[in-house]
Amino acid sequence: MVHRGNFTDREISWLSFDQRVLELAEDPTIPVLERVRFLAIFASNLDEFFMVRVATLKNKIDSNSHSPNSAGFTPKALMREITQITRELMARQSKVFHETILPELKVHGVEIVSWNELDDTEKSYLTTIFDQRIFPVLTPLAVDPSHPFPYISGLSLNLAVIVRNASTKEEFFARVKVPPILSRFIQTRSNGSLRFVPLEAVIAEHLDSLFPGMEIHDHYTFRVTRNQDLELDEEDSEDLLSSLEQELLRRRFGPPVRLEIEEGINPELLERLTQELGIDSENVISCKMPLDLTDLNRLANLELPDLKFAPFRSRTATGLAGVDLDEPESFFQKIREGEILLHHPYDSFTSSVVHFLENASRDPSVLAIKQTLYRTSGDSPIVEALIEAAEAGKQVLAVIEIRARFDEQANVRWARKLEAAGVHVVYGLMGLKTHAKLSLVIREEADGLRRYCHIGTGNYNPKTARSYEDLGMLSCESDLTDDLMKLFNQLSGFAPQSTYSRLLVAPRTLRTSLLEKIHREIENSKAGLPSGIQFKLNSLLDEEFVEHLYKASQHGVKIDLLIRGICSVQPGLENESENIVVRSVLGRFLEHSRILHFVNAGEDEYWIGSADLMHRNLDRRVESMVRMDRSEHKDYLQDLLDLGLSDESASWHLHGNTWERVSRNSDGKALVDVQEFLIQRSEKAR
Repeated sequence: MVHRGNFTDREISWLSFDQRVLELAEDPTIPVLERVRFLAIFASNLDEFFMVRVATLKNKIDSNSHSPNSAGFTPKALMREITQITRELMARQSKVFHETILPELKVHGVEIVSWNELDDTEKSYLTTIFDQRIFPVLTPLAVDPSHPFPYISGLSLNLAVIVRNASTKEEFFARVKVPPILSRFIQTRSNGSLRFVPLEAVIAEHLDSLFPGMEIHDHYTFRVTRNQDLELDEEDSEDLLSSLEQELLRRRFGPPVRLEIEEGINPELLERLTQELGIDSENVISCKMPLDLTDLNRLANLELPDLKFAPFRSRTATGLAGVDLDEPESFFQKIREGEILLHHPYDSFTSSVVHFLENASRDPSVLAIKQTLYRTSGDSPIVEALIEAAEAGKQVLAVIEIRARFDEQANVRWARKLEAAGVHVVYGLMGLKTHAKLSLVIREEADGLRRYCHIGTGNYNPKTARSYEDLGMLSCESDLTDDLMKLFNQLSGFAPQSTYSRLLVAPRTLRTSLLEKIHREIENSKAGLPSGIQFKLNSLLDEEFVEHLYKASQHGVKIDLLIRGICSVQPGLENESENIVVRSVLGRFLEHSRILHFVNAGEDEYWIGSADLMHRNLDRRVESMVRMDRSEHKDYLQDLLDLGLSDESASWHLHGNTWERVSRNSDGKALVDVQEFLIQRSEKAR
């Protein structure tokens, strides 16, 4: 069994991932506006960490749980550890923002300034903006015997204001919420440079307009993070959609898990806030202004190409070369010629996956479309294609995962819209999230019905497909499309005992099959046959897999792991994991694809799909992995693995439970940027 000394805790590993994101923001070789974006990503990641992971940990503490986890931490000990780490990370975030990013932006004519740094013309302009656009949407909330302490919504930015009655000198507390519907950074009218003032600074300067007749004694900015984890009892729910809507309403009022406050806040005011919010001092974090750097995306989106990565435009996949993308027969004919491997964002998602479904929706020969949806965009052409198909009389099934975290409300809206259009909408299997990425099209052709499919590693979201690295495949191979037909029947009806040819499906076969494949590599190594394991994943956390990988390492199996995020494996441990190497690649695109490679005595197997090696993916979700059969596709996947794992490529190296960034060789020469290499290769192939 895995013992506590060789298993890295999930939360600590998660914070190590966010630290790697922060290191990109600290990298002076990256264009400054891209570093601003990495700061926003870091801040957003940390918000989610508190909303979900810290919230779950607090629940364990509140229930008096004292049992140590797999890494040996009791809930309280783990809370102390992650509190220290998060404080250190937020201090680093503040330091790089104020000491490096802001000065560099200023050199390039971009400034974030305080009210006191404005000239009279700028102040006059912003006062007009306040009077016309800001003041009308503000709602000051006083606290006195007739006005209780107001509810503070999660992640909202607020001003805590102390006002004083001019005649009686009696002091009162008031709260002013910074409206999220307004731009967080307001551009001033200045000559030469782009100058921005935080919205809360403009409001603070005009507080007397909100409290006429009162003296503004003091004001400070604060922000609350609340528990946002869902607790949905599906077995007691007669209507999952309605139950989820009720749970989403309840989630808005989750207990606070973090209070961010402006440096130098009045101690009495801070005590008032902590008491009213019911939050412990250990969950209070003092920050240098401005709070909430997730809004830095406003600056990162500035049209200043010299301060960003060189623009990149996806190309049409090689397998679709010469196809009339808007002609269904031409498109489907190309798939009949052989399976087509897709690698996004280097291969265009729109000209492949979106066109696949749009062609299916308007092709009179298509009789039915079946589709899973986990996350999609707000103006999704895929959803519109499904609606168009249903309105044209085709049979359309949409398996919508309405419990996809933080996209629940959007998915509920899509479910309602699709149902209204006549789409058969189902929500998967009881107790299991549907995370598999699948499309199936049934088409009537001269020689009978033929099925076409898409299976991938990423969501059906055209917007994120431009920045997420993912793999996919278009196919009409009969074994695979038969597998998908069985899986969709299981998702929409009752088919629990289905067997598959090219698919591994969680929760029924994925765990056991992959463990058997690891055991096979062990036996091959013992027999002197070629053996080896290579995984590219977002996360590797499952204890049983960690244990089996350690066992494989001890029997001489070489194991290469390319992990973007959480990794509980500790490589290089004497007599335990000496044959394991772990790398991590991060960059302008979010590495999101999953590849599994087993050497298999020289008969190499490659699998791609939606699952990471985590308990939730293996046991509590419907996931799918597909075996890749074409030799050219296997070669392509091997090239991707070799590139990411190469000592000539820039990456993070894991030593035990410590990550080290390696971006230059021993001679000081910059190593290959994996994503930039793939961009250049894609552009040469146009």
